[in-house]
Order: sequence, then C-alpha cells, then structure tokens
Amino acid sequence: MDSLKIICPNGHLGFAPIRLDSFKLGVAARPHYIAADSGSDDVGPIPLGSDTSTSPLAWQTHDLEHMLLAARGLGVPMIIGSSGDTGSNSRVDLFVRIIQDVAAKHRLKPFKLGYFYSEVDKTDLRSRMRAGEVVAGLDARNALTEAELDATERIVAMADVHPFIELLKQGADVIIGGRSSDSAVFAAPAIHHGFPADQAYYLGKVLECASFCAEPYGGKETVLGEITASDVKVTAMSPAQRCTIASVSGHAMYERSNPFYEFVASGKLDMSACHYEQHSEKTTRITGARFYPGTEFRVKLEGAGKVGERYIGMVGIRDPYTIANIDAVMGWARTQVRERFGDANEGSYQLHYTVYGRNGVMGELEPFKHKPAHELAVLVQGVAPTAEMAEEICMIGTRQMFYARLPEVKGSAGSVAFALDEVLRASPAYRWTLNHTLRCEHPLALFPTHMTTAGAA
Repeated sequence: MDSLKIICPNGHLGFAPIRLDSFKLGVAARPHYIAADSGSDDVGPIPLGSDTSTSPLAWQTHDLEHMLLAARGLGVPMIIGSSGDTGSNSRVDLFVRIIQDVAAKHRLKPFKLGYFYSEVDKTDLRSRMRAGEVVAGLDARNALTEAELDATERIVAMADVHPFIELLKQGADVIIGGRSSDSAVFAAPAIHHGFPADQAYYLGKVLECASFCAEPYGGKETVLGEITASDVKVTAMSPAQRCTIASVSGHAMYERSNPFYEFVASGKLDMSACHYEQHSEKTTRITGARFYPGTEFRVKLEGAGKVGERYIGMVGIRDPYTIANIDAVMGWARTQVRERFGDANEGSYQLHYTVYGRNGVMGELEPFKHKPAHELAVLVQGVAPTAEMAEEICMIGTRQMFYARLPEVKGSAGSVAFALDEVLRASPAYRWTLNHTLRCEHPLALFPTHMTTAGAA
C-alpha cells in the first residue's frame, strides 16, 4: 500500500454521541479503517474502581452501531480501544455483546470479532513483587507496596499496538480492545500494513481525540488521517472545521508534561523535530516524527481503590461579609463535625469543601484566590465507611455553615443559602492507587486475545 486512510469519529466513544454529518463524509472518503478510542483516566478512578461506565449505554450503542454499519458496508475493519471508559474485562464483554446485538439486529453477514482483555490479576502481581519485581511509580510515586495493592479494587494494564496487530493477523473484522494507549489504536493498523513506526505513532497521536486537532473547536466530529512511508496528513471532515498548522501542532503538544514526547510500552515518540505545513485548506501535512524503541518493555498499570461512601451538599453565598470570612465559616462547620465524629486525621471519615468563585477549579494554583467573586458556590462532600455516616457528616458540614458564628454578624439569617435542603447520595469515593509501570518479557503477556463471530447465521 502506498498510503493508508483511517477515520476517527469520536475522541472518547460514548462520552457524547458522534456527529453524524461529518461521519458520513468520512465514510464517503472510503477509508481503510474506522477506529476510535473509548476510554480515558480523565473520568477519574470511580468507573475503574466500581467497574462501571461513566458513558450512558445508549450513547455507547449509538456510536458502535453507526461505526459497525459503516465498516461492514465498506468491508473494512473497525477498531475500538479502552472499551467502556476503562477497558476493564466487563467493559470489553459489554462492547462485544453490543456488537453482536447490533449485527443480529441488522442481519449482517457473519464476520470475525476479535477482542482482548487488559485486567491484571492482583495475586499474580503480588507474586511478581515478592519475587523481586519492582512495580515502578510514575509522576514521583513510590514503587508499589503490598499495602497499596491491598487497597486496590481493580487494575488494568495499558496495551500498545501488539494485541491489535495480533488480532488483525488472525483476520479480525472488528476488534474490541481492553485498556490501550490512545495512539496504539491507530498506530496498530498502520504498522500491520508495513508503515514506519515514526509515522504510525504520530498518526495515532493526531487521530486519538478526533476533531480536537481541528479548528474552530467542535467535539465529536470526524477527522481523516492518511499515512505514507514519509508523512502523515490529517483532514477535518466537518464543513465547518479545518486542520491547520496551529490546531494540529497544538493538539500534538497538549496533555503532557513534555510537549514533544508521547510514551507507550515499547518506546517513545519524539515530536520535537516535526514539521507542519498547510497541505490544503482543510489538511495539514506532518513530517519529522521519530519513534525510539525502549530498552525494555514496560507496561503502564492503572489501579483504583475505594475510599468510602459519599454524600454531597451545595451551598450558595452572596453576603459580602460571609464571603470575606468563608474559611472561618467552613472551619466552624468542620469543628461541629469533629465534635460529633472525632478527628478526621485518624482516617475514619473525610469532609471536603470546594469553593467555586474563589479557587474551586485550580485550588492552591489559583493566582486570584484572594479576590473571590461577589457570590460563591460551595460543594460539600462527606465520605465515610457507611452511607449513614457519610450522610450525617455531609449534613453537619453543610447546615452548620448557616449557623457559623462570625464576630460581626448581627442578624439571625441570610449568611448562606442551600441549593437543596437535603444532601444527595453520590457515587462512592475512589482514589488512584496505581500509576506505575511493570516490566514484561512479552508484549502480549498481559493482554490475552480471543476470537469469536457475530452476524446473522
């Protein structure tokens, strides 16, 4: 093949439905593959820890159905990575069932449906640790300890291109992947067809978030990537968008500590020497990417553990004096919780306040936190081992803001307002327990592949 074309209709399949007009234009361009990533740790640790999806089933089914019908209509493979937001085994099984149900619904001719898992067994990991294997921490984390492993509900490993390529070699028409590096979803078919890793991993980097590499901003629109032996071209399919030097290079550099590097299990994509040129009004051409294999194959592990049950309360504040003394107001409420349940430092519960209008988004990084807005919204979160305890903690932590004793207050009411009189049951609280890497002797060691069929008999 002189070139390979892949369309990506959604940077996070199911998180919001794909926009069908640009998707149809992408399909009309007759790509060789239709692919999308369906997961991210941007959604936080809750879906992984609780083994659920944050994306609605209806939206996931919508995207998978349109992609499957288009792929089968063209007779080209369809690839999904990080199924169901987390890529856990249950999410892979969910997507496999959706594909089978959609194929039966539309009476599609039988096709080969490949899939792979990414969950890591805690017992096996513990054995490797006791045998001396170091599970190295990322982002200044310490090496994994057995205590943190004990606190973990679920672990997924992040696949590189290898399980996708293995299933393509077996003739899969549709691939449903477990947790995967975003770029690997698109790099895999390119490498499978013999294109250089330099261009293949850059193709994956530019396609992973679909229309985020185009301007003006518009999510869930389709983009088309084309790879040759020497370059990558990316084209916006939406009539309202175009891929420009600024939009493509900007996307390549975002969401990373070093804007020029993209790491996968097998190595590093170096984009520092990339050259961008406006190939046409809607297309940007990229050359100069380089991929450097690593000295060992290290797979990223993500793990989540449960902290406790959770309730939330919401408070609005307009009174200038209360705003000026908001820390004292929250301090008063914390004291009332402490009188009822003891010191939170013992780990028995957590009480969190997030002050929107002051520094609710950026926390201590906010440069203007000393200049709060004229009104504030305070999100109160109570976390505890039981729902009953969490509800009471959140109730005290919310209502006692109304009763806070400030020295200059003369009236008996009006300092804060409750968005709701009650506090609300929320999802349990989870935290990230693993952001580590594990050495593997074989690229498929943590990613067992399977093949089945779908379609009308």
